[in-house]
Amino acid sequence: MRFCLSLLLLTVAMSACSSTQTAGRSVGSPSDDPPVAADAPHAADSVGSAVTNTTPIGPSAIEDPLPSTAFNDRVVPRVATSAQEAASLFAEVQAGLRAEDQQSDVYGDLGHTEQLVIRQLVRNEEWIDPFRAALSAEDLALADLHLTARRELSLLHAHAGDPSPDIPAWTIIEPEPLETLVGHYKRAGEASGVDWRVLAGINLIETGMGRILGLSSGGAQGPMQFLPTTWAEVSEGGDINDPSDAIDGAARYLVQRGGLDDIRQGLFGYNNSDNYVNAVLAYAALLELDERAIRGFYNWEVYVGTAAGTLWLPVGYLSPEPTPAIEYAEENPWALTLG
Repeated sequence: MRFCLSLLLLTVAMSACSSTQTAGRSVGSPSDDPPVAADAPHAADSVGSAVTNTTPIGPSAIEDPLPSTAFNDRVVPRVATSAQEAASLFAEVQAGLRAEDQQSDVYGDLGHTEQLVIRQLVRNEEWIDPFRAALSAEDLALADLHLTARRELSLLHAHAGDPSPDIPAWTIIEPEPLETLVGHYKRAGEASGVDWRVLAGINLIETGMGRILGLSSGGAQGPMQFLPTTWAEVSEGGDINDPSDAIDGAARYLVQRGGLDDIRQGLFGYNNSDNYVNAVLAYAALLELDERAIRGFYNWEVYVGTAAGTLWLPVGYLSPEPTPAIEYAEENPWALTLG
């Protein structure tokens, strides 16, 4: 029942951004990158850097001093073109994410660049050994967990069948502030005994931490993607579309499925795929290694795999009906960031 809503790879109780543009062209989730179908009570996966607060250092800065922008004015980064370039970008991203008090748009470019570097590495396996060899020990530990999660999600998507010719009827919105979301994860974790980092990993994969507003193919909804029937079992009167309530419900669901004794068992109840379980646990381990990594996760963009290619849907994307992917790609060529 899971219709993978891809970066990490979201639904929150916020009003959707509006636009005068036509549906599917207007501005607005832990994916190659088609939504994934699976039998589970929820829906799954949706996943630039800077040295100053004004200068992007993502892939776009390498080759183009005047990068193009998406319809919401976000810089369109270019992916790395070699293992060495990927390693340089990844190291710069990690340094930026560890820095305190960066402006939100700087963290945004850092997160987007990180997301693209990891995806490019999985698409170009021959890069991985030289990429790893060029990293510091600290960055290598993080990169290996990123690569593990991305590979597992790619395998998960590989079982979803042929890519759809259409983009789902989604609205892409800004998630709740990061500090607010982390507060939800930690509070729910303390109340339930579930590691808060596991909850963050689920939220990342399910809806990109709240970016995707829309139903799964099986009718799952909300930022943690529950079927209404399952939600009735764990909601305790909460709102399925409210991030705080949904995260609390996910923690209770994991407990009900035996997650306190065996978190793999609990996660398998959430999505009966070992690939899914492995990806969530890799993201949780990454956060355990360095909690600041969540700054990158929070700023991963929504990418959806279609018959027209893997397309970037920025915040502000709005379509009440499925949109032909080829039309969107033709009107927004920058959306084919990953080629």
